[in-house]
Amino acid sequence: MIKEIKIYKGDIIFCESPDKFTTLENGYIITENNKIKETVQELPAEYSDIEILDFSENLIIPGFVDIHLHAPQFENLGLGYDNELLPWLENYTFPEEAKFSDTKYAEEIYKKFIKALYMHGTARSVVFSSLHLESTEILADLFLESGLGAYIGKVNMDRNSPSYLTENYKKSLEETEYFIKKYNKPDSMIKPIITPRFIPTCTPELMDGLSKLSEKYNVPVQSHLSENLSEIEWVKELHKEIETYAGVYDHYKMFGDRPTIMAHCIHNTDDEIKLMKEKGVFVAHCPTSNFNLSSGIAPIRKFLDNNVKVGIGTDIAGGHTISIPETIISAIHASKMYSVYADRTFHSLSISEAFFMATKGGGEFFGKVGSFEKDYEFDALIINDNELSGDSNKSIQERLEKYIYFGVKENIIKMFVSGKEINRDRF
Repeated sequence: MIKEIKIYKGDIIFCESPDKFTTLENGYIITENNKIKETVQELPAEYSDIEILDFSENLIIPGFVDIHLHAPQFENLGLGYDNELLPWLENYTFPEEAKFSDTKYAEEIYKKFIKALYMHGTARSVVFSSLHLESTEILADLFLESGLGAYIGKVNMDRNSPSYLTENYKKSLEETEYFIKKYNKPDSMIKPIITPRFIPTCTPELMDGLSKLSEKYNVPVQSHLSENLSEIEWVKELHKEIETYAGVYDHYKMFGDRPTIMAHCIHNTDDEIKLMKEKGVFVAHCPTSNFNLSSGIAPIRKFLDNNVKVGIGTDIAGGHTISIPETIISAIHASKMYSVYADRTFHSLSISEAFFMATKGGGEFFGKVGSFEKDYEFDALIINDNELSGDSNKSIQERLEKYIYFGVKENIIKMFVSGKEINRDRF
């Protein structure tokens, strides 16, 4: 294989671990075949003849990773937040998702959705589609065209749903297997993920079938867990024989038997948290959605202290914004309120911890993604923060903090995903 070396220069900042930033002023990221070879302060002499992509005076940060969002809810951003979860689903979400039986509508909305990911710097995402196979294929094909990375799931739901969104479980499994076989390609940036909406909308027969598909094709799993107290009681009524909500997923071998993301995890028991640690289950922390739908505040410090993997999810349209920086801020705010009103022994999230979750923390679900360490894929945003930083005496970390709290999408001037520059004017 021919070695393709590229060198990027700028004010570099990333997190190797949650507790601190690594910064290099006027540093260099050296990539070989789109993966990072080394990140250095001084350029080694051996690279003196190679052209440098010079972004001096701009920040270079990892591309953002969103590990939980609903593409067909894009048009519902900002709607229905006087409701809690279950009535919000019934009155807003399900009627909107039903529209995706229309493939023309699906293409229109999904192009707007991917454009929004571009503009806000989300390089990788883990996405719920609707239950409609053809529209899910459209979403996957648009992502393939986009250059972004994603796991995409055709939603499965065959009970306790409106008639217009209730599948026959056999057809649901057939269509899911078709989608997996079509898009489960080894080197693709777009991959399938098994996606039962949540336990109340999936029969035991459907869950058993999805588990077998996950095992057969070695496909990861995503769903929701312990988002809302009424939801938890509903699951107890449906599965009286199983002690916990997480235990239902575990019963069907869909809880860490393959890579697994569970969104929200607000009201988990200690036993559930222990099981999540043992099985490597990721928490998708969705603070904006949790606020909007009055679901509660997830005890993220408890997960971190127990070495449970945590990433950030915007959870549109429960969440009102597709912006990861805004969601980082909400995660920090949520942790502060938890420490004040729920448990004063909990330390609120630091900026480095929240940034880590939004980059390397969630990026781990994709492999070596979300950092500028050796052998990581080069996902990067170039941030022009000149108007934000004011005087020239601010540190690189302070400049990043200003961008997170005060920046706008227009501050992102370039985006790279797996070493390839993204044309953000597409769509």
